[in-house]
Amino acid sequence: MAQQLIEPNLDLRYPTEPPAQPAEIFVHDSTANPAPLGLMGFGLTTLLLNIHNAGYIELSSMILAMGIFYGGLAQVIAGIVDFRKGNEFGATAFTSYGLFWLSLVALVTMENQDVIEGPSNRAMGWYLFSWGLFTAIMFVGSLRTTRALQLVFLALATLFFLLAIGDWTGSETITKIAGWEGILTALLAIYTATAQIWNDVYGKVMLPLGPVAKQ
Repeated sequence: MAQQLIEPNLDLRYPTEPPAQPAEIFVHDSTANPAPLGLMGFGLTTLLLNIHNAGYIELSSMILAMGIFYGGLAQVIAGIVDFRKGNEFGATAFTSYGLFWLSLVALVTMENQDVIEGPSNRAMGWYLFSWGLFTAIMFVGSLRTTRALQLVFLALATLFFLLAIGDWTGSETITKIAGWEGILTALLAIYTATAQIWNDVYGKVMLPLGPVAKQ
């Protein structure tokens, strides 16, 4: 009886040798720094709103439109880009403040359109206080960044708390003081954005930011 030859079962899906590991690929992140966009959107919109709070202009569609598009959408875009760049601090800050502006505009427009009853002064005070609390948390985080950014968050936290007190007490004087302090906050943000733009474009320090060394 002839011996039967049995061929081994060769399954090409499972090679006998492990596949070669692919070479490491380093990807250079060429995405631009979104911080100047976010800071400028925040700064200019805050400037206009607090000129109103200081009693110099009325609350009009001009301020609300800035709140939607520059203070709101521009900061959300900057925050999304910072998520992509792995900047947790910037992503949280810009996205949050962008949505703050959108929520503030929504509060004003819904009340004016009689969509829903507007918040009382007491409720509005708590709304502003909660944003002051968030900003105080971000201020602690900013202590590992530049001096300019620290001043922005410190001034902004103060602004939110002053506005909250103004709503709780119904004091026009406190609201006007908050308006002037808000103008200062806006100018600090505009300065920080301008410094980052000019320093990058000219390749040298045109406006100092006061960098803090990370430990």
